[in-house]
Amino acid sequence: MNKSTIWSVLGGILAVIIAWWLVNVLFSVLAFVFKLLVVAVVAVIVFFVIRSLFSSRRG
Repeated sequence: MNKSTIWSVLGGILAVIIAWWLVNVLFSVLAFVFKLLVVAVVAVIVFFVIRSLFSSRRG
């Protein structure tokens, strides 16, 4: 095995490790954004339910 082959193998391993880390970060960010959207939708629904409950008691 010559020197360039060893560096190619090490570069490939390093590329896989970096790609694995980047995919984990990407999925973490996407999961956070999805949770944030779900929380926002649920908060809007709860807000309108509470508002309708209080407005029906006044009227």
